[in-house]
Amino acid sequence: MERLSINDHPGGHQQGNAPPGLSPQNNLLGPMSQGPPQLPPQMFTTAAQLLDLTDKKLVLVLRDGRKLIGVLRSWDQFANLVLQDTIERIYSGNLYAEIPRGIFLVRGENVLLLGEIDLDKEDDLPPNVQRAPFQEVFELKRKEDGERKTGDRKRHGKLKGLGFEAEHSGEILF
Repeated sequence: MERLSINDHPGGHQQGNAPPGLSPQNNLLGPMSQGPPQLPPQMFTTAAQLLDLTDKKLVLVLRDGRKLIGVLRSWDQFANLVLQDTIERIYSGNLYAEIPRGIFLVRGENVLLLGEIDLDKEDDLPPNVQRAPFQEVFELKRKEDGERKTGDRKRHGKLKGLGFEAEHSGEILF
């Protein structure tokens, strides 16, 4: 059995004596390069794309609606994330509050959206959004959530009357 490197051709053709039609500087895939061939970054469709985001400040939106801001320190093949200096930001109307969370572990399946924060524009908040005390924002948020749930229940009741199954009702139909 022959021992071939990635640049060697099977059948004894070495770089100096290439088969007809191929120059010593080219192989079947194109020009020879120094070292192993590299895949372009857009080829990574898994958690490996997080490599470029390591040690950068990110914003995460979780499936339950929470918004986290922190520095990505570590991740694994399941896209489980470890964030450092994490804050949770709560929005209600034109107000927001921040809760310091420190080191935060996020299970990958709970990430809805992930993006890098531009550090030059980080402090530029829209003019209509203002920081407020946590208790004030939390109470407003709780009130908004209650109103939304009441509206959802009414909508689901109307849909059920028309014969439609409401989303996320938890019923299993066979």
